[in-house]
Amino acid sequence: MQHEAIPEIQAATTLEALQTVKTKYVGKSGLVTRELGTLGKLPPEERKARGAEINAVRQAIQDALDTREATLRREALDAQLASEAIDVTLPGLPLPSGGLHPINRVYDDLTGIYERLGYTVVEGPEVEDEHHNFEALNVPWYHPARDLQDTFWLEDGRLLRTHTSPMQIRYMTEHEPDLKIVVRGKVYRYEATDATHESMFHQLEGLVVGDHISMADLKGTIAEMARGLYGPGAKVRFQPSYYPFVEPGADFAVYWDNPRGESKWLELGGCGMVHPSVFKAVDDLREAQGKTRVYEGKTGFAFGLGPERIAMLKYKIPDIRYFYANDPRVIGQFRGELE
Repeated sequence: MQHEAIPEIQAATTLEALQTVKTKYVGKSGLVTRELGTLGKLPPEERKARGAEINAVRQAIQDALDTREATLRREALDAQLASEAIDVTLPGLPLPSGGLHPINRVYDDLTGIYERLGYTVVEGPEVEDEHHNFEALNVPWYHPARDLQDTFWLEDGRLLRTHTSPMQIRYMTEHEPDLKIVVRGKVYRYEATDATHESMFHQLEGLVVGDHISMADLKGTIAEMARGLYGPGAKVRFQPSYYPFVEPGADFAVYWDNPRGESKWLELGGCGMVHPSVFKAVDDLREAQGKTRVYEGKTGFAFGLGPERIAMLKYKIPDIRYFYANDPRVIGQFRGELE
């Protein structure tokens, strides 16, 4: 029996086949087990010798089964490891990469232009106090301009800033002239939304302060920005306008060719010479902090614009709500126009 079992054990190539052989010989109804069951029928003088013989066969078969099982398990593990092995010398799998948001692309274009002109890019808090957001910018509580900049208020009396202009006050309070900065960031207005308006949007604002700064310097700066965005042939137009924190104030527009083949003026933002009341408010804050009054008598200009409008035109996005949509139905509505 042993001479028959050992070759069958060696011939088993899988654990399942080996289990079949094991059941055949040493299982509950196996051949060796049945032989052990016949010992009771033998005479006592033969029983002991026959039992020792059968036990020796069973042990030899069991040893062969254990050895073959260990071999098959090792071979299975080796095969699994080989199939799952990673060759670290192979090139990595390409992963899909995202892209910059259209507004960030425009921000990068704009800040790149102004950095080349020597400006410092700064950011400020989106949660502001009423003094920095309004009063220091020559917009007291009774000023009608506040109706145009209704915003979201917090329970502690602070608010979500309505423009990036508060950073003019904060930066001048901490720095002495001369200075050239651009401020980027989100702003908030409590207003109805449509294709070109949203309750949260972005601004880029510039401020220059020094001696003998003039409107000509402002116009040259805006013209340089337009050339950086739209090429050397870009034309800029200024029209008188009113903003409480500048005097005189103006709106500026760029002449451009739209995707429909029309050439027209596109209004980009507002600008003007910094109002003396703003410089006075800054010096009042500095004085309250024990600093020197250094801004009264200085001159400077400020300007601001919205990257959304530039991004909508540059990337042919028909609705400002696309920039902030999490609803796939909204995104899908305009995806075809982006591709």
